[in-house]
Amino acid sequence: MPQPPLIPPPLDPHHMALIRMAVREDMGHGTYGTLQGDRTVELAIPQELRGVATIVARKPGVISGTYLLPAILREYQVGIDCTTLTPDGIAVQPGTAVAQISGSVRTILSAERVLLNFLGHLSGIATLTRRYVDAIAGTNTVICDIRKTTPAFRVLDKYAVRCGGGVNHRMGLYDGVMLKDNHLAALRERFGKDLTLAKLTKRIRGELPTDITLWLEVDTLDQLADEIAGGGANIILLDNMSCDQMRRAVQMRDALPIDKQSAKTKTPLLEASGGITLENVRSVAETGVDRISIGALTHSAPVLDLSLELA
Repeated sequence: MPQPPLIPPPLDPHHMALIRMAVREDMGHGTYGTLQGDRTVELAIPQELRGVATIVARKPGVISGTYLLPAILREYQVGIDCTTLTPDGIAVQPGTAVAQISGSVRTILSAERVLLNFLGHLSGIATLTRRYVDAIAGTNTVICDIRKTTPAFRVLDKYAVRCGGGVNHRMGLYDGVMLKDNHLAALRERFGKDLTLAKLTKRIRGELPTDITLWLEVDTLDQLADEIAGGGANIILLDNMSCDQMRRAVQMRDALPIDKQSAKTKTPLLEASGGITLENVRSVAETGVDRISIGALTHSAPVLDLSLELA
């Protein structure tokens, strides 16, 4: 399935604040926000010494976050040069040069850990995502993230998923509607058994702008049957279903009359979620579901091992 162009998120005040916090927790900060400094380089490295350093991959993976490197370096010193050698979204092998930095050796050494923390974290997410994407190659299913992201890093984490070839779920509570078991339990407490999923989603779909996606999570095929018979969800999330149940869900959806299906894509889309691993993801994709959402992409991705080497 074609992927949209890989465009990094803008470096807005929120992301700059994250970078500044990372620098200040490492360098310390004194009165009026001034940095306390790097005691090691101040004692060991002459101020006038200049050099060139290269960020190198130690393990195979997919790069994400190089566009942040110049902004991080500017927090230490203006005038230090950074050149990306491996763009975001590109797979690397051990020894691949990712970026080159030239300027004050003091600055390069002081910034090393923060540079590698951001780049390693995001590249780790991109790398794990690519493994899932590769595992289902040849199917018509896409790999999606969810909202289980590092606090305050969501936009960056989800960009890393795109670098790995995945697709973003809703960004937050503000740009999509997703009805889950707790929402339904709260409503049934008030409205009782007269409330059906189909009635609820149809009403909500009618109140939403057309560009807002409506998800519905179902646990059983009976719930699915109720929804596809007359509901309004754009995407139905099949929560912790077996592959046999998912295959049956696809058959039920595909049996909809053609006038209930979009000319471009089957409606509603079916999304598998829960219990997905690299070992079973292909079997899930082969059931015919349209999407597979995986929290581990962002909450359990190992950091990609990178190093900074001075020439």
